Amino acid sequence: MDRRNFIKGISSAAAITSITLNTRRGFAVAADSRDLLLLVGTYTTGTQSKGIYTYRFNSKTGTLRYVSTIDNVTDPSYLTTDTSGRFLYAVNETLEYDGKKSGAVSSFTLDRQNGTLTLLNKQPSLGGAPCYITLSNEEKHAVVANYIAGNVSVFPIDSSGRLGTNSDLVQHVGTGPRKDRQEAAHAHSVDLDRNGVFAASCDLGADKIYLYKFDRKAGRLTPNPAQEFFQSPAGAGPRHLRFYPNRDLAFVINELACTVTALKYDPAHGKLTEIQTISTLPKDWVGENTCAELQISPDGNFLFGSNRGHDSIVGYKIDQTSGRLSLVGHTSTAGQVPRNFIIDPSGGYLLAANQKSNNIVVFALDRLTGKLRPTGTLVDVPAPVCLRLI
Repeated sequence: MDRRNFIKGISSAAAITSITLNTRRGFAVAADSRDLLLLVGTYTTGTQSKGIYTYRFNSKTGTLRYVSTIDNVTDPSYLTTDTSGRFLYAVNETLEYDGKKSGAVSSFTLDRQNGTLTLLNKQPSLGGAPCYITLSNEEKHAVVANYIAGNVSVFPIDSSGRLGTNSDLVQHVGTGPRKDRQEAAHAHSVDLDRNGVFAASCDLGADKIYLYKFDRKAGRLTPNPAQEFFQSPAGAGPRHLRFYPNRDLAFVINELACTVTALKYDPAHGKLTEIQTISTLPKDWVGENTCAELQISPDGNFLFGSNRGHDSIVGYKIDQTSGRLSLVGHTSTAGQVPRNFIIDPSGGYLLAANQKSNNIVVFALDRLTGKLRPTGTLVDVPAPVCLRLI
């Protein structure tokens, strides 16, 4: 069974000036952003999607213009790029690759002027249904979370952007009370802290955030002796974690409990401590719901999460001293099952990918209040599940 069955019902690069997109060491800043390239990862199995779609996003007008389709890419459900925008990396969220029980990881060269991709190579992800990929701070390794297998794999990247044979594979173990979703470990994401020293992997099945020391030279993960894992509440289902770029804070969205947990982070020892847990849903909501994406606004003032079922984006104000969250409000995504969303580097727009209604909707983001307003821009894309702006 693939992981989707666990969730039933539910302009050119030259025109970009003075933009910093590297958020690994600090917040993105856009001094004069114009056209950005939007990359859209999709599910191709059982849908009308052909692969990866590219659009031009104008961050002054909030409009989208179709550029190209890169076909013959199977289930590219999560994407990431290097900071130069030369290379794109995608997981292929399948259960079998090259005759083995595994998904795959693909590397591409990216032509930012015409929005086209050229495949460099593929590697087996070493676990079924890979669902998340990130790069090390030096961009010499790709780190992948394999959902079905409940493990995390690491791949070296050479100077040409190609992926090498895996340098490490770590296995999660554990279960949770939800027998339909937590019968085994299910690694759902993995992220490195701002120093690139520790990695945190959310495991939905085990209700744990596994913590590792990352050897940036060897590309290896070892359990963090100071704290091997942060224990989430039973049945929470931690999905995605975001480190606050320039403060000792982190936030995790819990898919099954429909909550967000604010965490104190100790960068010297790689330890997480709970500050607060807050609901993602209105108090009067009684329907089914699961959570998906989590993003911090470029100025660091607001945190946003997506609700699938309630079909909304929830916004919170971040107290940057205490790390506590206060509710800003909920905004309908004008579509069904908002699996992923992204905020443009200027902080003026939020783009939501509605997986089941096959569209991307653009919202204006008020930088003072954190409130969202529909702009009227909507584009049809089959089964969009990941958005990246460069």
